[in-house]
Amino acid sequence: MPELPEVEVVRAGLAPAVAGALISGVSVFDERALTRHPGTGLDFEAALTGRSIRAAVRRGKFLWLPLESAAGEPASEAIVGHLGMSGQLLLREPGAPAERHERVRIDLQHPVHGDLAVVFADQRTFGSLAIDPLVQTMDAAAGGFGSPDPVMPVQVAHIARDPLDPAFDDAGFRRALSRKDSAIKRVLLDQTVVSGIGNIYADEALWGARIHPETSASALSTRAVNRLLAEVRAVLDKALAEGGTSFDAQYVNVNGQAGYFAHSLHAYGRTGQPCDRCGRPIVRVSFMNRSSHFCPYCQKLRR
Repeated sequence: MPELPEVEVVRAGLAPAVAGALISGVSVFDERALTRHPGTGLDFEAALTGRSIRAAVRRGKFLWLPLESAAGEPASEAIVGHLGMSGQLLLREPGAPAERHERVRIDLQHPVHGDLAVVFADQRTFGSLAIDPLVQTMDAAAGGFGSPDPVMPVQVAHIARDPLDPAFDDAGFRRALSRKDSAIKRVLLDQTVVSGIGNIYADEALWGARIHPETSASALSTRAVNRLLAEVRAVLDKALAEGGTSFDAQYVNVNGQAGYFAHSLHAYGRTGQPCDRCGRPIVRVSFMNRSSHFCPYCQKLRR
């Protein structure tokens, strides 16, 4: 599933193409792409056509495109997108051939870039688009990356800030961990505690911080939590710089290009290979219907 770096790469690619663009038409080819939308495909098409997009914004793994309201008034609705396991948001020229697994196409008229199309393609149909009301953030800070407005969609309101967000509360994160007896990896994957981190980057950050994934979150010292936060940020920053992690053709940017952070992985997917720090083999164990990858020598279990 795409994690923060992959979704941020998509957001950054969409932003210059959609900000200020007029939606000239919408085509819904598969209503399974609207599972989180309260209306029908026809409603989705009619509600968007003729409206303008303000920006492309992200919090955690969620993207949204705020829609213009009356002149001078803050946006009150947005198109919310979640990529699920295989969703793609692609920029295409007008009249471009349909993408494989294309579910929705949004035609745009941009004052600088001219006519464009945003295509939502999704092989496994776990992703979605929806029109959602915007609500105020609890801390009055910007709702997410890409816009200074202190609003976010209702569907995103339960999602915590991510560690790269300027408004992320380090002290609050340390307090949250001190109250959690769950394994630290489970806590890192809890999007209500900290967002944007999935299986790949959790394994990488824990390897960097020398913390076993099954260590109780509440057992971590302040120094260990600070070290872990620093590693999370370093891993996410490096993945962003390298365009995210692509293991197959599903994880691509808006132009269909793959990221190459997979070549920089130290733990995830490296079962049996030597640890880049100590040379001993990386192991893989089952974890929450997924897998954890770590070095049992460098990351000793401390409960």
